[in-house]
Amino acid sequence: MSTFDLAHARYVSVATFRKSGERVATPVWPVPLSDGRIAFATAPDAGKVRRLRNNPRVDVTECDLRGRIGPGAPTQTGQATVVTAGPEVAEVRRALRTKYGLQAVIIGIGSAIKSAVTRRQSSEAVVIITLDDAAS
Repeated sequence: MSTFDLAHARYVSVATFRKSGERVATPVWPVPLSDGRIAFATAPDAGKVRRLRNNPRVDVTECDLRGRIGPGAPTQTGQATVVTAGPEVAEVRRALRTKYGLQAVIIGIGSAIKSAVTRRQSSEAVVIITLDDAAS
């Protein structure tokens, strides 16, 4: 499966790894970036972000809304970087609105409301994945 296929899938399962090496998979909304990498948005304090700060390795597989992976679905490995500010965050936000439309807008409003209620600064992180060349 190519980077293009994963970036244009509706959902992908991104597996991150605990310090113990245990694999933790989460379904996310992938978007393509202009340079060929793929990305998704998440909360900056999400478990996957904490795991990625310890180990940037990821496994990425197309999945359904609930994270179920179809039989024989290929997995690609890669390296992930967490970004919390700058032009890449804006590019991911735009790409999410373009690809997911109203769903992305509603999620954004929900995040803003949560920030207001919890009196936390509204923030998000984006995870940018550079896939390895060969599928595994």
